[in-house]
Amino acid sequence: MAKLTKKQKEALTKYDPAKQYALNEAASIVKEINSASFDASVDIDVRLGVDPRKADQMVRGVVALPHGTGKEVKVLVLCTPDKEQEAKDAGADYVGLDDYITKIEGGWTDIDVIITMPTVMAKVGRLGRVLGPRGLMPNPKAGTVTLEVGKAVTDVKGGKIDFKVDKFGIIHTSIGKSSFSPEKIAENAAEVILTISKLKPASAKGTYFKSINLSTTQSPGIKIDKNSISGL
Repeated sequence: MAKLTKKQKEALTKYDPAKQYALNEAASIVKEINSASFDASVDIDVRLGVDPRKADQMVRGVVALPHGTGKEVKVLVLCTPDKEQEAKDAGADYVGLDDYITKIEGGWTDIDVIITMPTVMAKVGRLGRVLGPRGLMPNPKAGTVTLEVGKAVTDVKGGKIDFKVDKFGIIHTSIGKSSFSPEKIAENAAEVILTISKLKPASAKGTYFKSINLSTTQSPGIKIDKNSISGL
């Protein structure tokens, strides 16, 4: 077994790794044991009782975090000229089409979200090999392929995120920063969990929520008692 660091030992005096905590308590603990010297991301990991290899058990969704992510999201809008001003007015960081497609084909991916329109997806589609592995490919289910590009930019900048279960049946996403209050962390986490609860596939049998953990970039995970979340 690996030797525990001084910070890990100190963290273990503040919580029980085997215990499940109420969400509000877990949010307080995750702040208390955060050892990063920077404003670390707060992440949630939800292990689901689904088989992602089956198309009808692929859990994917979109959620608007009540308090945002705490991160400055860089948005690229790939659109026709008549939509460029709408995208700029909404706060898009980059707006254009052919020039940015060429730039991405050359390896540029210094962006967090790409929003585009159905009418230009034929052009954007060829970027799949570059954008797909980085999770940047626009998707109608995530609200990033739309004619309302201005609204989509506003939503993303305001804290709207999309999530998808991985091949291990886990949804992992950031829900804020360690500088957030415990209340804001808990409310953002609850919104994600409640959204996931509404997406249970009809074909998934048995326990849907296998486990829920809250952590920061450099801290251990805190187990959450799903029964402590109102609405589940």
